[in-house]
Amino acid sequence: MTTEAVATPATVSPWRSHGLLLLLAMMYADNFVGRQIVAVMIEPIKHEFGASDTSMGLISGLAFAAVFAVLGLPAGRLADRLPRIGLLAVSCLFWGIATILCGLTGSFMLLVLARMAVAVAEAPAAPTALSLIADLYPPQRRAFAISVFTAAPTFAAIIALSLGAWLVGTYGWRTSFILVGLPALLIGALLALFGREPRRGRWDGASSQASPLDMRSTVKALWAEQAVRYLILASATATMGGTAFGMWNATFLVRSHGLALQHAGLPTGLIGGTCAGFGVMFAGWLVDRGGDRGAHWRLRIPLAGHLVGLLSLAVYLFWPLDILMVIGGVPIPEAMLWCGLHSFVSVWWLGPSFALLTTLTGPRNRAVALALQTLLSTLLGVGVGPVLTGLLSDFLQPAFGNEALRHALLLSCCTAGAAIVLLDRLRRHLNRGGRAATAADADARSVGAPMR
Repeated sequence: MTTEAVATPATVSPWRSHGLLLLLAMMYADNFVGRQIVAVMIEPIKHEFGASDTSMGLISGLAFAAVFAVLGLPAGRLADRLPRIGLLAVSCLFWGIATILCGLTGSFMLLVLARMAVAVAEAPAAPTALSLIADLYPPQRRAFAISVFTAAPTFAAIIALSLGAWLVGTYGWRTSFILVGLPALLIGALLALFGREPRRGRWDGASSQASPLDMRSTVKALWAEQAVRYLILASATATMGGTAFGMWNATFLVRSHGLALQHAGLPTGLIGGTCAGFGVMFAGWLVDRGGDRGAHWRLRIPLAGHLVGLLSLAVYLFWPLDILMVIGGVPIPEAMLWCGLHSFVSVWWLGPSFALLTTLTGPRNRAVALALQTLLSTLLGVGVGPVLTGLLSDFLQPAFGNEALRHALLLSCCTAGAAIVLLDRLRRHLNRGGRAATAADADARSVGAPMR
Protein backbone atom coordinates (compact mmCIF):
# COMPACT_ATOMS: atom_id res chain seq x y z
CA MET A 1 0.00 0.00 0.00
CA THR A 2 1.44 3.34 -0.95
CA THR A 3 1.55 6.42 1.23
CA GLU A 4 -0.67 8.25 -1.22
CA ALA A 5 -3.30 5.57 -0.94
CA VAL A 6 -3.38 6.02 2.79
CA ALA A 7 -3.42 9.79 2.70
CA THR A 8 -6.20 10.02 0.14
CA PRO A 9 -8.48 7.01 0.48
CA ALA A 10 -11.20 6.32 -2.02
CA THR A 11 -14.04 8.79 -1.84
CA VAL A 12 -17.19 7.54 -0.14
CA SER A 13 -20.44 9.49 -0.19
CA PRO A 14 -20.84 11.37 3.13
CA TRP A 15 -24.56 10.60 3.05
CA ARG A 16 -23.83 6.88 2.81
CA SER A 17 -21.55 7.17 5.85
CA HIS A 18 -24.17 9.21 7.74
CA GLY A 19 -26.88 6.73 6.82
CA LEU A 20 -24.84 3.80 8.10
CA LEU A 21 -24.04 5.74 11.29
CA LEU A 22 -27.77 6.31 11.80
CA LEU A 23 -28.47 2.60 11.42
CA LEU A 24 -25.71 1.76 13.91
CA ALA A 25 -27.08 4.28 16.42
CA MET A 26 -30.61 2.88 16.02
CA MET A 27 -29.27 -0.63 16.58
CA TYR A 28 -27.41 0.46 19.74
CA ALA A 29 -30.46 2.34 21.02
CA ASP A 30 -32.72 -0.68 20.51
CA ASN A 31 -30.18 -2.84 22.35
CA PHE A 32 -30.35 -0.54 25.35
CA VAL A 33 -34.13 -0.27 25.27
CA GLY A 34 -34.12 -4.06 25.53
CA ARG A 35 -31.84 -3.86 28.58
CA GLN A 36 -33.57 -1.01 30.39
CA ILE A 37 -37.19 -1.99 29.81
CA VAL A 38 -36.65 -5.09 31.96
CA ALA A 39 -36.59 -2.74 34.98
CA VAL A 40 -40.30 -1.99 34.52
CA MET A 41 -41.14 -5.65 33.82
CA ILE A 42 -39.94 -7.02 37.16
CA GLU A 43 -43.27 -6.98 38.98
CA PRO A 44 -45.47 -8.53 36.24
CA ILE A 45 -42.89 -11.24 35.45
CA LYS A 46 -42.44 -12.00 39.15
CA HIS A 47 -46.21 -12.26 39.61
CA GLU A 48 -46.74 -14.53 36.60
CA PHE A 49 -43.97 -17.01 37.40
CA GLY A 50 -43.99 -16.69 41.20
CA ALA A 51 -40.29 -15.84 41.14
CA SER A 52 -38.26 -14.41 44.03
CA ASP A 53 -36.46 -11.09 44.01
CA THR A 54 -33.16 -12.96 43.72
CA SER A 55 -34.43 -14.75 40.62
CA MET A 56 -35.59 -11.47 39.14
CA GLY A 57 -32.12 -10.07 39.72
CA LEU A 58 -30.86 -12.97 37.62
CA ILE A 59 -32.81 -12.03 34.49
CA SER A 60 -32.48 -8.26 34.97
CA GLY A 61 -28.73 -8.32 35.49
CA LEU A 62 -26.54 -11.33 36.10
CA ALA A 63 -27.79 -13.67 33.35
CA PHE A 64 -27.16 -10.93 30.80
CA ALA A 65 -24.00 -9.33 32.22
CA ALA A 66 -22.15 -12.60 32.85
CA VAL A 67 -22.60 -13.85 29.28
CA PHE A 68 -21.88 -10.39 27.87
CA ALA A 69 -18.63 -10.14 29.86
CA VAL A 70 -17.42 -13.62 28.89
CA LEU A 71 -18.10 -13.11 25.17
CA GLY A 72 -16.96 -9.47 24.91
CA LEU A 73 -13.35 -10.09 23.85
CA PRO A 74 -14.10 -13.06 21.52
CA ALA A 75 -16.78 -10.89 19.87
CA GLY A 76 -14.24 -8.13 19.35
CA ARG A 77 -11.89 -10.69 17.82
CA LEU A 78 -14.59 -11.72 15.37
CA ALA A 79 -15.04 -8.08 14.38
CA ASP A 80 -11.31 -7.84 13.60
CA ARG A 81 -11.45 -10.92 11.38
CA LEU A 82 -14.88 -11.06 9.69
CA PRO A 83 -16.78 -8.64 7.43
CA ARG A 84 -18.31 -6.26 9.97
CA ILE A 85 -21.52 -5.38 8.12
CA GLY A 86 -22.40 -9.05 7.82
CA LEU A 87 -21.52 -9.69 11.46
CA LEU A 88 -23.76 -6.82 12.61
CA ALA A 89 -26.62 -7.89 10.35
CA VAL A 90 -26.52 -11.42 11.80
CA SER A 91 -26.18 -10.00 15.33
CA CYS A 92 -29.25 -7.79 14.85
CA LEU A 93 -31.34 -10.59 13.42
CA PHE A 94 -30.46 -13.02 16.22
CA TRP A 95 -30.90 -10.28 18.84
CA GLY A 96 -34.39 -9.53 17.53
CA ILE A 97 -35.34 -13.22 17.46
CA ALA A 98 -33.97 -13.81 20.99
CA THR A 99 -35.81 -10.75 22.34
CA ILE A 100 -39.08 -11.89 20.75
CA LEU A 101 -38.55 -15.34 22.27
CA CYS A 102 -38.35 -13.66 25.68
CA GLY A 103 -41.99 -12.70 25.19
CA LEU A 104 -42.98 -16.19 24.09
CA THR A 105 -41.38 -18.25 26.87
CA GLY A 106 -43.60 -20.52 28.91
CA SER A 107 -41.41 -20.84 32.02
CA PHE A 108 -39.03 -18.75 34.07
CA MET A 109 -36.03 -20.93 33.18
CA LEU A 110 -36.74 -20.51 29.46
CA LEU A 111 -36.89 -16.74 30.02
CA VAL A 112 -33.45 -16.85 31.67
CA LEU A 113 -32.08 -18.83 28.70
CA ALA A 114 -33.66 -16.37 26.26
CA ARG A 115 -32.05 -13.42 28.10
CA MET A 116 -28.69 -15.20 27.86
CA ALA A 117 -29.28 -15.65 24.11
CA VAL A 118 -29.92 -11.89 23.87
CA ALA A 119 -26.53 -11.26 25.50
CA VAL A 120 -24.82 -13.65 23.07
CA ALA A 121 -26.34 -11.83 20.10
CA GLU A 122 -25.54 -8.36 21.47
CA ALA A 123 -21.89 -9.01 22.38
CA PRO A 124 -20.43 -8.07 18.94
CA ALA A 125 -22.55 -4.92 18.55
CA ALA A 126 -20.53 -2.15 20.22
CA PRO A 127 -16.95 -3.10 19.26
CA THR A 128 -17.96 -3.95 15.69
CA ALA A 129 -19.92 -0.73 15.21
CA LEU A 130 -17.14 1.43 16.66
CA SER A 131 -14.59 -0.29 14.43
CA LEU A 132 -16.82 0.51 11.44
CA ILE A 133 -17.17 4.16 12.47
CA ALA A 134 -13.37 4.44 12.66
CA ASP A 135 -13.23 3.48 8.97
CA LEU A 136 -16.19 5.65 7.95
CA TYR A 137 -14.78 8.92 9.32
CA PRO A 138 -11.25 10.37 9.38
CA PRO A 139 -9.67 11.00 12.83
CA GLN A 140 -10.45 14.74 12.76
CA ARG A 141 -14.20 14.02 12.28
CA ARG A 142 -14.46 10.80 14.23
CA ALA A 143 -15.19 12.06 17.77
CA PHE A 144 -18.59 13.53 16.93
CA ALA A 145 -19.62 10.44 14.96
CA ILE A 146 -18.68 8.20 17.90
CA SER A 147 -20.48 10.60 20.25
CA VAL A 148 -23.69 10.29 18.22
CA PHE A 149 -23.39 6.52 18.50
CA THR A 150 -22.62 6.49 22.24
CA ALA A 151 -25.37 9.04 23.00
CA ALA A 152 -28.01 6.68 21.62
CA PRO A 153 -28.24 4.56 24.83
CA THR A 154 -28.80 7.69 26.93
CA PHE A 155 -31.85 8.72 24.95
CA ALA A 156 -32.92 5.07 24.71
CA ALA A 157 -32.94 4.80 28.50
CA ILE A 158 -35.37 7.72 28.71
CA ILE A 159 -37.64 6.00 26.20
CA ALA A 160 -37.42 2.65 27.98
CA LEU A 161 -38.18 3.99 31.45
CA SER A 162 -40.96 6.37 30.41
CA LEU A 163 -42.72 4.86 27.38
CA GLY A 164 -41.67 1.38 28.50
CA ALA A 165 -43.67 1.64 31.72
CA TRP A 166 -46.76 2.66 29.74
CA LEU A 167 -46.19 -0.11 27.18
CA VAL A 168 -45.83 -2.82 29.83
CA GLY A 169 -48.78 -1.49 31.80
CA THR A 170 -51.03 -1.29 28.71
CA TYR A 171 -50.06 -4.35 26.66
CA GLY A 172 -48.16 -6.56 29.10
CA TRP A 173 -44.53 -7.62 29.33
CA ARG A 174 -44.77 -10.33 26.65
CA THR A 175 -46.05 -7.98 23.95
CA SER A 176 -43.48 -5.39 25.04
CA PHE A 177 -40.61 -7.81 24.45
CA ILE A 178 -41.98 -8.62 21.00
CA LEU A 179 -42.37 -4.94 20.08
CA VAL A 180 -38.79 -4.20 21.20
CA GLY A 181 -37.41 -7.10 19.17
CA LEU A 182 -39.15 -6.27 15.88
CA PRO A 183 -37.10 -3.12 15.02
CA ALA A 184 -33.88 -5.15 15.29
CA LEU A 185 -35.12 -7.46 12.52
CA LEU A 186 -35.71 -4.46 10.27
CA ILE A 187 -32.32 -2.89 11.11
CA GLY A 188 -30.57 -6.20 10.45
CA ALA A 189 -32.29 -6.52 7.08
CA LEU A 190 -31.35 -2.95 6.12
CA LEU A 191 -27.72 -3.57 7.06
CA ALA A 192 -27.62 -6.78 5.02
CA LEU A 193 -29.29 -5.22 1.96
CA PHE A 194 -27.83 -1.71 1.87
CA GLY A 195 -24.79 -1.64 4.15
CA ARG A 196 -21.42 -1.46 2.42
CA GLU A 197 -18.25 -2.51 4.20
CA PRO A 198 -15.65 0.30 4.22
CA ARG A 199 -12.07 -0.75 3.61
CA ARG A 200 -10.55 -1.84 6.90
CA GLY A 201 -7.84 0.59 7.95
CA ARG A 202 -9.05 3.15 5.41
CA TRP A 203 -7.40 6.01 7.31
CA ASP A 204 -4.47 3.98 8.67
CA GLY A 205 -1.06 2.98 7.44
CA ALA A 206 0.20 0.02 5.49
CA SER A 207 0.10 -2.21 8.57
CA SER A 208 -3.64 -2.62 8.07
CA GLN A 209 -2.88 -5.56 5.79
CA ALA A 210 -1.10 -7.55 8.53
CA SER A 211 -2.66 -10.76 9.85
CA PRO A 212 -3.29 -10.76 13.61
CA LEU A 213 -2.18 -13.46 16.05
CA ASP A 214 -4.39 -15.15 18.62
CA MET A 215 -6.60 -13.13 20.95
CA ARG A 216 -4.46 -13.62 24.04
CA SER A 217 -1.39 -12.24 22.29
CA THR A 218 -3.40 -9.32 20.96
CA VAL A 219 -4.76 -8.40 24.39
CA LYS A 220 -1.29 -8.74 25.92
CA ALA A 221 0.22 -6.49 23.26
CA LEU A 222 -2.52 -3.88 23.71
CA TRP A 223 -2.15 -3.86 27.50
CA ALA A 224 1.62 -3.45 27.16
CA GLU A 225 1.07 -0.07 25.51
CA GLN A 226 1.02 2.60 28.22
CA ALA A 227 -1.21 4.97 26.27
CA VAL A 228 -3.85 2.31 25.62
CA ARG A 229 -3.70 1.06 29.20
CA TYR A 230 -4.10 4.53 30.73
CA LEU A 231 -7.01 5.35 28.43
CA ILE A 232 -8.92 2.12 29.09
CA LEU A 233 -8.46 2.38 32.86
CA ALA A 234 -9.53 6.04 32.85
CA SER A 235 -12.71 5.11 30.98
CA ALA A 236 -13.45 2.23 33.35
CA THR A 237 -13.04 4.31 36.51
CA ALA A 238 -15.17 7.11 35.06
CA THR A 239 -17.91 4.59 34.26
CA MET A 240 -17.76 3.25 37.80
CA GLY A 241 -18.79 6.55 39.38
CA GLY A 242 -21.19 7.53 36.61
CA THR A 243 -23.15 4.28 36.76
CA ALA A 244 -23.36 4.47 40.56
CA PHE A 245 -24.72 8.01 40.35
CA GLY A 246 -27.31 7.03 37.76
CA MET A 247 -28.42 4.02 39.79
CA TRP A 248 -28.79 5.82 43.15
CA ASN A 249 -29.76 9.35 42.13
CA ALA A 250 -33.53 8.81 42.30
CA THR A 251 -33.17 7.17 45.71
CA PHE A 252 -31.13 10.18 46.87
CA LEU A 253 -33.97 12.51 45.87
CA VAL A 254 -36.43 10.37 47.82
CA ARG A 255 -34.32 10.18 50.98
CA SER A 256 -32.74 13.64 51.09
CA HIS A 257 -35.24 15.84 49.20
CA GLY A 258 -38.41 14.10 50.29
CA LEU A 259 -39.74 13.38 46.79
CA ALA A 260 -42.20 10.56 46.30
CA LEU A 261 -40.73 7.55 44.52
CA GLN A 262 -43.06 7.97 41.53
CA HIS A 263 -41.92 11.61 41.20
CA ALA A 264 -38.17 11.06 41.62
CA GLY A 265 -37.76 9.27 38.29
CA LEU A 266 -39.03 12.17 36.19
CA PRO A 267 -36.33 14.76 37.00
CA THR A 268 -33.52 12.21 37.07
CA GLY A 269 -34.56 10.69 33.73
CA LEU A 270 -35.60 13.75 31.76
CA ILE A 271 -33.17 16.31 33.17
CA GLY A 272 -30.21 14.07 33.90
CA GLY A 273 -30.65 11.80 30.89
CA THR A 274 -31.31 14.55 28.36
CA CYS A 275 -28.40 16.66 29.57
CA ALA A 276 -26.09 13.64 29.44
CA GLY A 277 -27.14 12.79 25.88
CA PHE A 278 -26.49 16.28 24.60
CA GLY A 279 -23.29 16.50 26.66
CA VAL A 280 -21.88 13.44 24.91
CA MET A 281 -22.56 14.92 21.46
CA PHE A 282 -21.31 18.39 22.44
CA ALA A 283 -17.96 17.00 23.57
CA GLY A 284 -17.54 15.07 20.33
CA TRP A 285 -18.37 18.18 18.29
CA LEU A 286 -15.94 20.27 20.35
CA VAL A 287 -13.09 17.81 19.88
CA ASP A 288 -13.63 17.72 16.12
CA ARG A 289 -13.70 21.52 16.04
CA GLY A 290 -10.12 21.35 17.28
CA GLY A 291 -9.17 19.92 13.91
CA ASP A 292 -5.62 18.65 13.77
CA ARG A 293 -4.52 19.69 17.27
CA GLY A 294 -3.83 16.06 18.04
CA ALA A 295 -4.35 13.77 21.02
CA HIS A 296 -3.53 16.49 23.56
CA TRP A 297 -6.63 18.47 22.54
CA ARG A 298 -8.77 15.35 22.84
CA LEU A 299 -7.58 14.88 26.41
CA ARG A 300 -8.34 18.42 27.52
CA ILE A 301 -12.07 17.94 26.96
CA PRO A 302 -12.46 14.86 29.24
CA LEU A 303 -10.18 16.44 31.87
CA ALA A 304 -12.29 19.60 31.94
CA GLY A 305 -15.49 17.54 32.07
CA HIS A 306 -14.29 15.48 35.03
CA LEU A 307 -13.15 18.54 36.98
CA VAL A 308 -16.35 20.51 36.45
CA GLY A 309 -18.37 17.35 36.97
CA LEU A 310 -16.88 16.70 40.41
CA LEU A 311 -17.44 20.30 41.53
CA SER A 312 -21.03 20.43 40.26
CA LEU A 313 -21.75 17.03 41.86
CA ALA A 314 -20.61 18.28 45.26
CA VAL A 315 -22.82 21.37 44.91
CA TYR A 316 -25.79 19.23 43.81
CA LEU A 317 -25.50 16.77 46.69
CA PHE A 318 -25.33 19.50 49.36
CA TRP A 319 -27.66 22.09 47.82
CA PRO A 320 -30.59 23.25 50.03
CA LEU A 321 -33.96 21.51 49.70
CA ASP A 322 -35.74 24.42 47.98
CA ILE A 323 -38.21 23.64 45.18
CA LEU A 324 -37.58 25.36 41.84
CA MET A 325 -40.96 24.67 40.25
CA VAL A 326 -43.81 22.19 40.08
CA ILE A 327 -44.57 20.57 36.70
CA GLY A 328 -47.73 18.48 36.43
CA GLY A 329 -47.79 17.99 40.18
CA VAL A 330 -44.14 16.86 40.24
CA PRO A 331 -41.86 19.07 42.39
CA ILE A 332 -38.51 19.90 40.78
CA PRO A 333 -35.82 20.76 43.36
CA GLU A 334 -33.46 23.68 42.69
CA ALA A 335 -30.60 21.20 43.03
CA MET A 336 -31.62 19.64 39.70
CA LEU A 337 -29.99 22.60 37.93
CA TRP A 338 -26.66 21.37 39.27
CA CYS A 339 -27.60 17.78 38.47
CA GLY A 340 -28.18 18.84 34.88
CA LEU A 341 -24.77 20.55 34.72
CA HIS A 342 -23.08 17.51 36.24
CA SER A 343 -24.83 15.17 33.80
CA PHE A 344 -23.87 17.39 30.87
CA VAL A 345 -20.12 17.62 31.60
CA SER A 346 -19.39 14.30 33.32
CA VAL A 347 -19.85 12.39 30.04
CA TRP A 348 -17.41 14.51 28.04
CA TRP A 349 -14.92 11.64 28.16
CA LEU A 350 -17.03 9.23 26.11
CA GLY A 351 -16.64 10.34 22.49
CA PRO A 352 -13.08 11.72 22.80
CA SER A 353 -11.82 8.61 24.63
CA PHE A 354 -13.27 6.13 22.14
CA ALA A 355 -12.03 8.29 19.24
CA LEU A 356 -8.53 8.50 20.71
CA LEU A 357 -8.47 4.75 21.28
CA THR A 358 -9.23 4.18 17.59
CA THR A 359 -6.17 6.28 16.68
CA LEU A 360 -3.91 4.55 19.20
CA THR A 361 -4.73 1.09 17.85
CA GLY A 362 -4.42 -0.49 14.45
CA PRO A 363 -7.30 -1.69 12.29
CA ARG A 364 -6.46 -5.35 12.91
CA ASN A 365 -6.75 -5.11 16.71
CA ARG A 366 -9.04 -2.12 17.10
CA ALA A 367 -12.25 -4.01 17.84
CA VAL A 368 -10.50 -6.10 20.51
CA ALA A 369 -9.23 -2.88 22.14
CA LEU A 370 -12.74 -1.41 22.06
CA ALA A 371 -14.17 -4.65 23.46
CA LEU A 372 -11.57 -4.57 26.25
CA GLN A 373 -12.55 -1.02 27.12
CA THR A 374 -16.24 -1.96 27.09
CA LEU A 375 -15.57 -5.08 29.19
CA LEU A 376 -13.68 -3.27 31.96
CA SER A 377 -16.18 -0.41 31.96
CA THR A 378 -19.05 -2.89 32.30
CA LEU A 379 -17.39 -4.85 35.10
CA LEU A 380 -16.48 -1.76 37.13
CA GLY A 381 -19.56 0.27 36.20
CA VAL A 382 -22.30 -2.34 36.51
CA GLY A 383 -20.54 -4.78 38.81
CA VAL A 384 -18.71 -2.54 41.31
CA GLY A 385 -20.01 1.04 41.21
CA PRO A 386 -23.59 0.62 42.51
CA VAL A 387 -22.55 -2.02 45.04
CA LEU A 388 -19.73 0.16 46.38
CA THR A 389 -22.15 3.06 46.88
CA GLY A 390 -24.55 0.81 48.77
CA LEU A 391 -21.76 -0.49 51.00
CA LEU A 392 -20.56 3.04 51.74
CA SER A 393 -24.10 4.13 52.54
CA ASP A 394 -24.53 1.25 55.00
CA PHE A 395 -21.14 1.97 56.56
CA LEU A 396 -21.96 5.68 57.03
CA GLN A 397 -25.48 5.01 58.32
CA PRO A 398 -24.55 5.15 62.04
CA ALA A 399 -22.87 8.54 61.58
CA PHE A 400 -25.23 10.27 59.14
CA GLY A 401 -28.50 8.39 59.42
CA ASN A 402 -30.87 9.05 56.50
CA GLU A 403 -28.27 11.34 54.89
CA ALA A 404 -25.68 8.56 54.56
CA LEU A 405 -26.42 8.12 50.86
CA ARG A 406 -25.57 11.78 50.18
CA HIS A 407 -22.01 11.26 51.45
CA ALA A 408 -21.70 7.79 49.91
CA LEU A 409 -22.50 9.18 46.46
CA LEU A 410 -19.87 11.87 46.81
CA LEU A 411 -17.23 9.35 47.86
CA SER A 412 -18.05 6.76 45.20
CA CYS A 413 -18.20 9.34 42.41
CA CYS A 414 -14.75 10.57 43.39
CA THR A 415 -13.50 7.73 41.18
CA ALA A 416 -13.57 10.48 38.55
CA GLY A 417 -10.48 11.73 40.40
CA ALA A 418 -8.71 8.51 39.44
CA ALA A 419 -9.78 9.09 35.84
CA ILE A 420 -8.27 12.60 36.01
CA VAL A 421 -4.96 11.19 37.29
CA LEU A 422 -4.86 8.53 34.56
CA LEU A 423 -5.71 11.00 31.80
CA ASP A 424 -3.05 13.39 33.08
CA ARG A 425 -0.49 10.58 33.03
CA LEU A 426 -1.56 9.79 29.48
CA ARG A 427 -1.13 13.46 28.56
CA ARG A 428 2.37 13.51 30.06
CA HIS A 429 3.21 10.26 28.29
CA LEU A 430 2.19 11.72 24.93
CA ASN A 431 4.04 14.96 25.68
CA ARG A 432 7.22 12.94 26.14
CA GLY A 433 6.71 11.55 22.67
CA GLY A 434 5.62 8.17 24.00
CA ARG A 435 3.35 7.40 21.09
CA ALA A 436 4.34 3.73 20.98
CA ALA A 437 0.76 2.77 20.27
CA THR A 438 0.31 4.33 16.89
CA ALA A 439 -1.83 2.40 14.49
CA ALA A 440 1.14 0.87 12.72
CA ASP A 441 3.06 0.02 15.88
CA ALA A 442 0.04 -1.47 17.60
CA ASP A 443 -0.59 -3.76 14.65
CA ALA A 444 3.09 -4.66 14.49
CA ARG A 445 3.04 -5.82 18.08
CA SER A 446 -0.20 -7.76 17.65
CA VAL A 447 1.28 -9.73 14.73
CA GLY A 448 4.71 -10.17 16.26
CA ALA A 449 6.41 -7.97 13.68
CA PRO A 450 9.37 -5.75 14.66
CA MET A 451 8.59 -2.20 15.68
CA ARG A 452 9.29 0.57 13.23
